[in-house]
Amino acid sequence: MKKIAVYTSGGDAPGMNSCIRAIVRGAAYHGVEVYGIVRGYNGMINGDIIPLNSQSVSNIIQRGGTILKSARSKEFLTTEGRKKAYAQLQAKGIEGLVAIGGNGTFTGAEIFYNEFKIPCVGAPGTIDNDLYGTDYTIGYDTAVNTALDAIDKIRDTADSHDRVFFIEVMGRDSGYIAIQCAIAGGAEAVMIPENLTPVSEVMETLLKGFSKAKSSSIVIVAEGDEEGNAQKVAQKIKDQMKIELDIRVTTLGHIQRGGVPTAADRILASRLGLGALEGLLRGEKNVMAGVVNNQLVYTPFHDTITKKKPVSEDLIRMVEILST
Repeated sequence: MKKIAVYTSGGDAPGMNSCIRAIVRGAAYHGVEVYGIVRGYNGMINGDIIPLNSQSVSNIIQRGGTILKSARSKEFLTTEGRKKAYAQLQAKGIEGLVAIGGNGTFTGAEIFYNEFKIPCVGAPGTIDNDLYGTDYTIGYDTAVNTALDAIDKIRDTADSHDRVFFIEVMGRDSGYIAIQCAIAGGAEAVMIPENLTPVSEVMETLLKGFSKAKSSSIVIVAEGDEEGNAQKVAQKIKDQMKIELDIRVTTLGHIQRGGVPTAADRILASRLGLGALEGLLRGEKNVMAGVVNNQLVYTPFHDTITKKKPVSEDLIRMVEILST
């Protein structure tokens, strides 16, 4: 394999640039020509494919976002769109792909391989940490630290005004960001999709706290929780609570996706980028490079896409115990 291409797709995540850098410099080390596909599958279809070298990725390891940009592509969902993408890759002589992204990215890569036999190895880039086959995904650590910084600030004002704050964090259908923020931020309760927590249970936790002279509380709500978003949960509790509470809601939103990646994310992204590249050069295909128990492993895209990554019961138990 002499020519490969790398692209980022789906939601951006801090550390994606570190991953791109590792792939490009790893390719140079192995004597492989590397291209960057700009704006993911859209760029693949439109032929927005540029040559990259070691200089191209200089001074990007500390930058958030992705220098290759990202976009969602409706056209790639069609057979015609994928045919166009294949033709563009053929015109450049590209023999293999490294995809940095999440569920949707790997779904597209698997379909593309099944139709056109261009091998692809993925690197898990998503703040949600929801991909089976890796303990951590690129961007997750930074997102947790960004959210935690905001939660700490909110805790100050909650305490000053004797308020209850419901803080919504990202994660799509995963509660990983929420659970870590709840533990590290000293939250009184957490609501995540993986663990059914009825509003009545949250109310009981808050009342227990008030009975012990707690004057303020923090409840972390994952955006995909079955009870609804933070605004809906807060309204339900306000309607049902027998005592009057001064309730506020904060949705942290996309600040969790941006910013300077932490050291942990830079190192993980570099390891996974190089692992994805070298796996591709060794003949791996239709797999995602991940780190499990500090070992580099390769998991089939099918498993990564379809298997659910559970949140540790120990973490859920910790929130309950430490909030008392």
